[in-house]
Amino acid sequence: MIVSARTLHPGTASGDPIRLTAPLSFWGGTDENGRIVDAHHPQCGAILAGRILMMESGRGSSSSSSVLAEQIRARTAPAAVILARPDPIIPLGALIAHELYDLATPVIVVDQPTYDALPIDRILQVEAGPTQATISWSTVAR
Repeated sequence: MIVSARTLHPGTASGDPIRLTAPLSFWGGTDENGRIVDAHHPQCGAILAGRILMMESGRGSSSSSSVLAEQIRARTAPAAVILARPDPIIPLGALIAHELYDLATPVIVVDQPTYDALPIDRILQVEAGPTQATISWSTVAR
């Protein structure tokens, strides 16, 4: 299966998805290992490192971009981020990491119905070009 998306930051990635049930701020919400540490987040303790992070939107703090950039550098960031609503802070972190460390982490946005229909029991592949992206997965569950 393949769906289209809009690129906020280009790159390619694949991995196990994790769909968050609430927005997340990387600043204060995650640790240096890519684990959610916000005690009020419903998925506190979940590890984001190397996974395809799906969340409707980020949750504030412009400092999140620097935290995400550092996680990308340390390779403890999500492999890609799929959003249901555009967020300027998350792609900024990916852009900073790309400029400073030459590491490309795709950040894309899909409409809400597509977001809701994305599977969480398949390996997702994200291919994000300069403006358009695709998300694909096998029809066979893991």
